[in-house]
Amino acid sequence: MPFFEAVRLALQTIRAQKLKSAFSIVGVFIGVMFLIAVVSVVQGMNHYMTDKFAGTILGVNTFRLRQFPDVQLGNVTDSTWRVWRRRPRVTYEDAQAVMRGVTIPVSAAWESSTRAALTAGRRQAKDVAVTAATELYFEIRSLGLERGRAFTAQEVQAGVPVLVLGHELAEKLFESQDPIGREVRIFDLPYRVIGIVEKQGNLFGLSLDKFAVAPATAPLKRYINQPRVVDALAMKAHSQLEMREAMSQAEAVMRSRRHLRPREPNDFALETADEVLDFWAKISRVLFVALPGLVAISLVVGGIVIMNIMLVAVTERTREIGIRKALGAKRSDLLSQFLSETVVLSLFGGVLGVLVGIAMALLVRIATPLPASIQPWSVVVSLLVASSIGLFFGVYPATRAAKLDPIVALRQE
Repeated sequence: MPFFEAVRLALQTIRAQKLKSAFSIVGVFIGVMFLIAVVSVVQGMNHYMTDKFAGTILGVNTFRLRQFPDVQLGNVTDSTWRVWRRRPRVTYEDAQAVMRGVTIPVSAAWESSTRAALTAGRRQAKDVAVTAATELYFEIRSLGLERGRAFTAQEVQAGVPVLVLGHELAEKLFESQDPIGREVRIFDLPYRVIGIVEKQGNLFGLSLDKFAVAPATAPLKRYINQPRVVDALAMKAHSQLEMREAMSQAEAVMRSRRHLRPREPNDFALETADEVLDFWAKISRVLFVALPGLVAISLVVGGIVIMNIMLVAVTERTREIGIRKALGAKRSDLLSQFLSETVVLSLFGGVLGVLVGIAMALLVRIATPLPASIQPWSVVVSLLVASSIGLFFGVYPATRAAKLDPIVALRQE
């Protein structure tokens, strides 16, 4: 029997038995739907962690010298916390010594942060991330300016009270007015706005645009940190290899300054995006193995349902099979007809599952902080899996139909 003729007969049978066909495809439909949704969310998270989280929070080819890690991964015990808290703070002198000791070409900036309320006229923004930093902070964080300018090295040296605002913060404090040149008060200290950073968006539902950056030596420094102490020294290299070399040099300088013996552990932290990405890679590998495994159970159940319903169909159509055999139909004709029905059934369920899975992924991306990136390869794989399920579980019913004796089949009532 020609392939297209077998498919046409299969479609006719499916149309004639709509309810039975609908029940047949439920398992495959659910399995493919969740496969598309799961792959989209996990792949979206991969891109999100690489481009947004690691790139924005920690920086590409960037490491930070800190008292202890800013991003803690896994379960940090109370004893570990106590050890970290007893470590010496990173000082201006530490930062300057490291900057002198690193011979690799890098961009370096030190920074300290706190949270505070900002006031502009009658408007106030509470719980704003306020950072005091040196001039290369914006370059290291890859923060482009939408309006105005960043502060200069001379302004950092002089401690000029100027301020660069995040996009959302500027809109909240000034609405439709131009913020450049206007006054903002932090800790009741007057600051002049000189720049607005481009919109950064959200990270897991948290805004990345509600922040303010001032020169590290500006008057608010005494409200942020102890005298001559910084939260972090950030260094950005041109490549991963250069960053690793710069980290080794920075570690050597700090161990020498802290008088640490060869076997003593570091009493400071050198933090990069790699730890975060490695941690996420382990999680995503588990997700890619475990979640599709659960989806596969649904697909297998769907295949078993299709096989059972097709076996019932063979029993119900025994007389029809006998007539067709008596009129000259070959075993291969019956085999191709029933196999076509199961493949078309499961493929139809797969197509519906793909469409609903894509809709679910888009809904997750719109309605929740979780990202979702629809992968074309997952659509192709899902349809191949669906058709394979139909082919595999359709072999037994099709073989049983093809082997029926025409005389016995014609006697069937």
